[in-house]
Amino acid sequence: MELYGYPLKAKFNQPRPPPPKVLPATSTMTGSCYNKTRMPYQPESFSMPWMPNSYYKAAALNPTLSPLTESFPGLPPTKMVPFVSERPNGVFSRHTLDDWHRSNMTNYKESETTRHNAERLRADLNRAIKDVYQQGKRSQGESTQNLGERVNDIEYWKSELCIELDAMIRETNSLADMQKRLERALADTEGPFQVAHKCLLNREKRMGIDLVSDDVEKQLIEEIKIIRSCRERLQQCLDTVNAQLMCNKEARQELEKDLADKQLGHHIDSKCYQMKNTSRGLHFFKGVERIDATVSVPETWARFTDNNIFRSQSARAASAKLRASTESLLMGTADEMWRQFSKVNDAFTSRITEIANAKSKIQTHLAKTRQEIFQIETKIQVIQKTIRDKEAQLKVAQTRLDERTRRPNVELCRDAAQLRLVQEVNEINETLRNLHQCLRASEDMLQMLVRSKGVLEHDLVVKNNSLFIDQERCMGMRKSYPSTVQILGYV
Repeated sequence: MELYGYPLKAKFNQPRPPPPKVLPATSTMTGSCYNKTRMPYQPESFSMPWMPNSYYKAAALNPTLSPLTESFPGLPPTKMVPFVSERPNGVFSRHTLDDWHRSNMTNYKESETTRHNAERLRADLNRAIKDVYQQGKRSQGESTQNLGERVNDIEYWKSELCIELDAMIRETNSLADMQKRLERALADTEGPFQVAHKCLLNREKRMGIDLVSDDVEKQLIEEIKIIRSCRERLQQCLDTVNAQLMCNKEARQELEKDLADKQLGHHIDSKCYQMKNTSRGLHFFKGVERIDATVSVPETWARFTDNNIFRSQSARAASAKLRASTESLLMGTADEMWRQFSKVNDAFTSRITEIANAKSKIQTHLAKTRQEIFQIETKIQVIQKTIRDKEAQLKVAQTRLDERTRRPNVELCRDAAQLRLVQEVNEINETLRNLHQCLRASEDMLQMLVRSKGVLEHDLVVKNNSLFIDQERCMGMRKSYPSTVQILGYV
């Protein structure tokens, strides 16, 4: 039976039920807020000093009054109620009426004093409870305010990290594009290098006097040197760009890791900031306040993110500077290679013009030589016919002289006919000697003309071969030389 006006006995003061014989499954325990390291704290007892467990047990006992001698030791012995055993039927009085009144007054005063003390205690308890609530509210409000400031700080650094991460991603993509342009430009220099090398090899197939070290060969050798130098510079720049890309990726990874940590921390602190006394999932964690798992202070925490941002900004600045120098290198090498390519083409054009002019002159001299050979051959034929005619005349004159030697006796006269025949034979012999000299001279000249013709024809073949090599093979390959746009790597 519970008395009216007294606090009810709480349910948690009832004896606990006996534990079940079978333990629950482990799967049901893992699904709850069970944690090996942080177990929710369950207080041993919720009993308060002002609500003892034995309250109703003590109140249920029958109170007994102690003897007045014990309660009021100061009473005189004469006032003591004598024990009279001679009362009939065992009835007797133990105390007097004054004792009864004094006992009542004492109880009244004690009750009044107890009530006064209880009222004062209740007032003190109300003030203490109010102070506890106010202090708890103030402490919780300060903690909530600090959590809110922490959330704002994390949001600020998150925004800074996001801005820097976006800038780093854009810069890395730009540098990656520059890397691809460098690789294409380096690959495009292979074609001009092979063309210049093949031109030198093809010009080694020139023949005779045309196998000279002319300006074309010098410009081709210079072009090979320039292309090799440009390839080395482009390769060095490509290695630098690759190293800078690695630095950018490392800075980007640090930013992403820091941003992921900030996002997780922001989620946890936001969850803590939104917690209230009525929130769900609240538990006791005994001794958690004694665990210090922190690894930084606000200064080192902010300095860590600031260092990551500064490192990323430094990497971006170096990357932008490298992109500018790479762009300048691409333009410089392209312009240098293109100017040397133009010089080689100009040298080829000039040399082709010289060879063409020489070929034209050779053809002209060859035509004239052939015409002269034809005329000399004609003259030789005329001289040979003249010699044959003169030999016929000589035969006639000598035959006449031979026949006249057979004249008898005095008929062998040195007459005018004899003298003229002798003179005619001498004249014909002199003429034949002159004609034979002219024939030999003409034949010698014909041999010289034929030799000159052979030289001219061979020289014409040499010039044709040189013209074919320079004009068809070399210039034919150099027409497919990549343009400046291809060298710069825009396509």
